[in-house]
This record gives sequence, C-alpha cells and structure tokens, in this order.
Amino acid sequence: MNNLAKSILISTLIFTNVLVSNAQQVIMEKPFVKKIEVTGSAEQEVLPDEIFVTVSLREYFKEKDNKVKVDIMVLEKQLQKAVEEAGIPKENFTIGTINGYREWWGKKKPTTFLESKSYILKVLNLYKIDGIISKVDEKGVAFTNIDRYEFSKIEQLRKEIKIKALQAAKEKAKFLLEGIGEQMGEALEITEIDQGYSPQPVYSNMMMRSSKMAVTAEAMPESSIDVQKIKVRYEMKAVFKIK
Repeated sequence: MNNLAKSILISTLIFTNVLVSNAQQVIMEKPFVKKIEVTGSAEQEVLPDEIFVTVSLREYFKEKDNKVKVDIMVLEKQLQKAVEEAGIPKENFTIGTINGYREWWGKKKPTTFLESKSYILKVLNLYKIDGIISKVDEKGVAFTNIDRYEFSKIEQLRKEIKIKALQAAKEKAKFLLEGIGEQMGEALEITEIDQGYSPQPVYSNMMMRSSKMAVTAEAMPESSIDVQKIKVRYEMKAVFKIK
C-alpha cells in the first residue's frame, strides 16, 4: 500500500471514530424525561337539522281502458302546492330524477308511455312530511323515503368534541399522578384519534305509500316522532411530562 492510500485510510478511520464518539456523547447527554401517556374521549348526540326526503310520483290511468291518464304535471303541482303550504322554501324543493316506461298488457305491444319523477325535499324535521304527502293523489305517489340526513354545524361540533376529549385526557393524567404523589408538567405530545361520526339508522312514523293505499288529508296527522340523533365521538392521546 502506497503512502497516499495509507493517508486516506487513516483519515477515514479518524473521521469515523469522531462521528461515533459524538453520537455516543449526544446519547449520553440526552436527559431522561419522566412522562405519562393517556387517552381521553368525549361524545355528544345532536338531532339532524337537514333531512333530505325523496318523493317519487308517477303517471297512471284512471280507468282500465287506459284512455284517461293523470299527467305528471298535475301530480307535481299538487306536491308543489302542498310544499308551499307547509312553509318549505322553494330552494329546498328540487327535482331528483326523471324516468319513463311503457306498460305491457298481455301479449300486446306496449302502446302507453308513463312518466315518473322523483323530488328531493330538504326539511328541518319530519313533522310535516306526512301532511304533505297526504295532499297528493295517492295513486300518483310511488314511494317516499329518507335519502340522507345531516347536521349543518357538524364542523364546529367536531372541534368542540375534540377539545373536550383533550381536556378529559389532561384530567385523567392529573388525577392518576396525584394518586402516586406526582405532579403533571407540560404537554409533550398530542395525537388525534379520528373516529368521525356515524349517523345511526333513522326511525320515524313517516308513511311509505303506494298506489294501493288511500289516505285522506284529514286522516293524516303530522308525525310527532323525530329521527334518531347523530352521535359524534372523538378520542385524543396526550403525553405529559412528570415534574
């Protein structure tokens, strides 16, 4: 080995020894920190204030001879009037889908075309839905169902629940340490455990109607049963220093 190679090898060994020595020194100088790790949780239930109900209307024939058809626009006007009388804003009443189909009678070719439309009603609760549906020709109502439901201030609620969960973690750490004669110091680490919120199944006495059901407006009282509440739950993990 020539002198240049020897010099490079020696320099490399010295540099490596310096790095190892510095690393060991950093590890040895790092102070030990006593700490406690806890998890806090919080939850809250709220009633949905945005409920989206689907109402499906369909054309039909008054007589068996298929000559007198009840037009979809007639049914739509009935529904629109009922919605207005219920005090629901115009922007909360929209068309969802439009469909059409032909009816077959025995072996004959289809000669009649019947149209159907679905509408989306955005309401604050279900109290008025039964009354609205009862004012539409019962033979023209194909079905009604709850499409989805939401809470308009869900983001603000999430923040509040997270703060409560973190406060619960802090209180837990505090009383645990007090039990062994220790004192809690500052927070070293905070981790969010996002569980989100999962709306539960909806329960109401809203009537699901078909063309075979005949109910008059007078016989249809407004529902007094609301939807099930939305439960929002969060967990927060926190690490605190022990003094």
